[in-house]
Amino acid sequence: MRFTPPYLHSSFLYKTSRSGGKGGQNVNKLDTKVQIDFDVVNALILTLEEKRIIQEKLASKISADGFLQVVAQTERTQLANKLIAIKKMYALLNNCFLVKKQRKASKPTKASKERRLLDKKSRSLIKQLRNVAFD
Repeated sequence: MRFTPPYLHSSFLYKTSRSGGKGGQNVNKLDTKVQIDFDVVNALILTLEEKRIIQEKLASKISADGFLQVVAQTERTQLANKLIAIKKMYALLNNCFLVKKQRKASKPTKASKERRLLDKKSRSLIKQLRNVAFD
């Protein structure tokens, strides 16, 4: 499944607050930090299987209330941070549903086996030469 805007916009809860860190004239006056909460448990748009996958893969980003949270505070305007937060949320959800390609086990080639055996023989010879007693 691929989530694209504005597929889930109606399910997002937006919260704004003052950004931390260094800033200029706006840092103590404007609410530029944007936090998006997405209620995974009660989302009507998602199937039970999709909810389970999100809860498993994004457990560290889901609060005790069942909200998936994303925060953006890098930009100086609330609108820019809101757009960044939305992109982050969709990226999280899209990456959650990617299926990893299964690895096929491969066998070593004949040449690699021969190289390994040749290397073992040369190591063995080096170690034998260390034990030669000189009279």
